[in-house]
Amino acid sequence: MRLLILHFAFYILHFAVSSPLKAQPQEAQVGFYLMNLYGLNMDEHSFYADFYVWFKWRGDIDPTNIEFVNSIEKWSMATAGFDGDSTPVVLKDGTKYKIFRKEGRFFHAFSLNRFPLDKHTLDIQIENPEYPSDSLLYVPDTNAAIIRSTLNLVGWETRNCQLATRVHDYGSNFGNPEENAQRYSNLSFNITLARPFSYFLLKMLLPLLVVMLVGIGALLLHPKHIDTRSSLPIGALLTAVFLQQSYSNALPDTGYMVLMDKIYLLSYLLISLVLLQIIRSGNVTAKEKVGAKAIVRRERRLAAIYLAVFVLGVVVLSLV
Repeated sequence: MRLLILHFAFYILHFAVSSPLKAQPQEAQVGFYLMNLYGLNMDEHSFYADFYVWFKWRGDIDPTNIEFVNSIEKWSMATAGFDGDSTPVVLKDGTKYKIFRKEGRFFHAFSLNRFPLDKHTLDIQIENPEYPSDSLLYVPDTNAAIIRSTLNLVGWETRNCQLATRVHDYGSNFGNPEENAQRYSNLSFNITLARPFSYFLLKMLLPLLVVMLVGIGALLLHPKHIDTRSSLPIGALLTAVFLQQSYSNALPDTGYMVLMDKIYLLSYLLISLVLLQIIRSGNVTAKEKVGAKAIVRRERRLAAIYLAVFVLGVVVLSLV
C-alpha cells in the first residue's frame, strides 16, 4: 500500500514538472477623454475625433505601440504632458503611465433605417499588432470613459460613453505560414449619439401633419364644391412628395426605406383614399342616388377615421 502511494505521488510530481502552468497575459489599463467630435459624414461613413488616451501597466511589455483599427486618416499622435517625454512615468505604486493626444478620422457604418429617430454608437478601436491576446490584454481603467463636459454637438444628443474590451480573432495568418498569432486584444471607446426627439416632432412630423389635415379636411366640405374638394388632396399629395424629397436629398443613398419614408408612404395611401372618396361622392351626387346630407355624414366619419389611422400609424411605426 505504501509503495502504491509513493508511486502515485511520483506520478503527480512528474506531471506538475512536465506541465507548468501557462503564464498569464500582461494587462494594461486604458482610459479615454474625448475633447472634440465633429465632421459626421454619413455619405462617407466617417467622423473626426480629438481625444486623450492613456495607459497604465506593470510588466516588461510596452502596450503603447498601438494601432487604431478603424482609423481612416492619421493626423497626429503625440505624447501629452511631461514636456513631451516619451519615457513612461512611474507612479508611486510602481505602475507605469503614459498618455497621448490623438486627432484623426475614423470609420463608422451609419445605419439610417430609424431616421429621424436614429442613434449611432461611434467607436474608436485600438490593438497592439506586436503582441497577441495571450501575451497582452487591454482592460478599461476605472471610470475612464469621459467626454468633455462643454462638448456640444449641434443636432445631436450625447447619450453615454463606455469602454469595451474583447479578443479580436482575425482567422488568418495574413499569408505568413510562420505567423501563428491571429487573436489580439481589442479595446473600443464607444460614444452613443441620438437625434433629439424635437427634431422628429417639429421639423419632420409637424409639416406632414399640416399637409394631412389639409388633405383630409377636403372631406368636410359640401359635395357640391367638387373642384375645391378635389384640389385639396391633390395639392396635399404634391406637397408631401416635395417634403419627402427635401429630406431625402440630405441623406445618402441607402437602398432601403427609413422610418420617415414609411410614414410618408402611409400619408400617400390616406391622401389617395381621400381623393378616391371625393371622386366617388361626386359621381353619386351627379346621379342623385343619395342625398347630400348622407354623404356629408359618412365623409365626416371617414375624415375622423383617416386622421386616427395616420396618428396611430405614426406611433406604431415609431415604436416598432
